[in-house]
Formats: sequence, C-alpha cells, structure tokens
Amino acid sequence: QVQLVESGGGLVQAGGSLRLSCVASGDTFDGYAMGWFRQAPGNEREFVAAVTWTSGRTEYADSAKGRFTISRDNSKNTIYLNMNSLKLEDTAVYYCASDSGGEILIDTTASDYDYWGQGTLVTVRS
Repeated sequence: QVQLVESGGGLVQAGGSLRLSCVASGDTFDGYAMGWFRQAPGNEREFVAAVTWTSGRTEYADSAKGRFTISRDNSKNTIYLNMNSLKLEDTAVYYCASDSGGEILIDTTASDYDYWGQGTLVTVRS
C-alpha cells in the first residue's frame, strides 16, 4: 500500500517562500509520476506540478510556472515543491499524489492519480 506524507505547510507573507515535502513509501515508484495538487475552500482540486520518478521530467500548471519548482530525491523517497513569490491566491491545502502509470505521459487530472496524502495547509497573508 502506497503511503504519502506531506509536510512543510504554514503561514507565510505574500512574496515569501515555502518548501513542501512528501515522503513516499510502499512501492519502488519506478514508472510513477508524483504530483502536487491544491484545493482552496469552495474550489475543485487543481494540478500544480508533477515529476516523473525515473527520468525526472516535470510538468507545471501555468499558475506555478516561474515560481514553483518540483523535484525528487530518489534516495530519500521524497518529493519537494519549492514555492517562491507566494501570492494570496496560493492559499490552499496542498496534496501529494502518485500515478503508477505516469512516467510516459504526465497526467494533470486528479482522477488519474491513485494515492493521496493527507494534505498540508499553506496560508499566504498580505
């Protein structure tokens, strides 16, 4: 059973930075894509970024391009999301997710991801 545990959320001022982490366990993750999604109150869960476990290819939502960087450390089974120049609209619960078939084509739809973490709250204040 795949388990994903996020950490690193918190309260940050607009323009500031945060780094989210997601520790993955329960599989070797070869062939997987690992993604970050977020959900603000009243909104649907939306794609933020993803990285393939084996090749390290990345994909970003337009809202994340130029500000967020996704990376992975295979030796630690950990995915990171570095977030810079945070805006008020980045406030959301951020979820880590895994897609067992994502190495070839990175999916950006939440329903394509198999396992989810519990989420970590990011609050950006003015």
